[in-house]
Amino acid sequence: MKSSDGELTIGELAADFGLATHVLRHWESVGVLHPARRVGDRRRYNDEHRFRVALILQAKAAGLSLEQIREVVEAPDGTARRDRLTAFLAELDERIERLRSARELVAHAVGCPHEDFLACARMREILHDCRIPGNGTADAHVCVREPFGGDRVVPDR
Repeated sequence: MKSSDGELTIGELAADFGLATHVLRHWESVGVLHPARRVGDRRRYNDEHRFRVALILQAKAAGLSLEQIREVVEAPDGTARRDRLTAFLAELDERIERLRSARELVAHAVGCPHEDFLACARMREILHDCRIPGNGTADAHVCVREPFGGDRVVPDR
């Protein structure tokens, strides 16, 4: 049953998105969602909160953490929000590059003409080139290569 006067209970808002109410409570605890008001001990939400929940879900699907989402939605203005998203976009591009490189490696292993790809000289060369510089305890690295061409080392985050 929908609340009157355009307000939603936490259960109604959660149900609109197929979420459990504890998810919205958690989002409140980390500062990405705030009820419009409280009536006694009950939270009340409005249509703007539907927009906020949709935004949070899409941001999470894009890979933003709740902390990053909070930084974006609580930023003082549109310029600050855009700056935070620009930084995230750079992180996302790095992650995509690491995934592309990992995919190339797996694709080579799957299509390798050798009986066992671990015996493949090319695979061993690729893996040898990806050694962690130094003692390996300071910064973890992932070898990012152009499709089995030049290589560079990128910090793993």
